[in-house]
Amino acid sequence: MADDTEHARGTTGFLLEMGVLKRAKRSGWWIAGVKDPETIAEHSFRTGVIGAVLAMMEGADPAKVALLCLFHDTQETRVSDIPHIGRRYLEAAPNEKVTADQVSAAHPAVRAGVQRVVHEYENDDSLEVIVAHDADKLECLIQAVEYREQGCQNVQPWIDSGLAKLRTASARELAEAALEMNSLEWQQVYLR
Repeated sequence: MADDTEHARGTTGFLLEMGVLKRAKRSGWWIAGVKDPETIAEHSFRTGVIGAVLAMMEGADPAKVALLCLFHDTQETRVSDIPHIGRRYLEAAPNEKVTADQVSAAHPAVRAGVQRVVHEYENDDSLEVIVAHDADKLECLIQAVEYREQGCQNVQPWIDSGLAKLRTASARELAEAALEMNSLEWQQVYLR
C-alpha cells in the first residue's frame, strides 16, 4: 500500500510538472522579436495534431506519432527552451536523462513507458520518428508564418531552417501550402 501511495504521488508530481509547459514560453521567438510567444504546451499540442495528420498522409501510425510528439519537449520544464544560439554556450543534459529524473518516482509502468517514448524519439529512425520530427519542424514553420503575418519580420530563418529539415513529401507539401496561405483562409471553405 505504501508503494502504491508513493507511486501515485510520484506520478501526480510528474503530471503537475507538465503543467509548467502551459506557462513556459518558447524563448527562441524572443530573438525574432515576438513579444508574447507561444508556450511549450501550445507548440506541443499542435505538433501532436500535425504529427497525426502527417502520419495519416505518410502511412505511419498516427497514434504513435502523436504520442512521440506529445512527449518531445517535456524535458523543457527542467532545462527550459534553449534557443539555438544559446546552445553554443550551454550543454544541456540529454533528454533521456532529464526524462529519467522526471519520472523517477512515478508508477513503474509510467516510468518505463515515458522513458521508452522519449528514447525512441531521440534515437530511432522509424517512419513514425521521422514523421514526428517533421511535425515539430512543420509546426515551427507554421508558427513563424503566423508571426510574420502579425508583423514580425525576423522569422524567415525559422521558416528556411524548418523547410530545409523536412524529410517527408507530405510535410514539404504542407509547408509549401502554409507559405502561400494566410491564417484565416481555412474559414473560406465554410463561409461560402
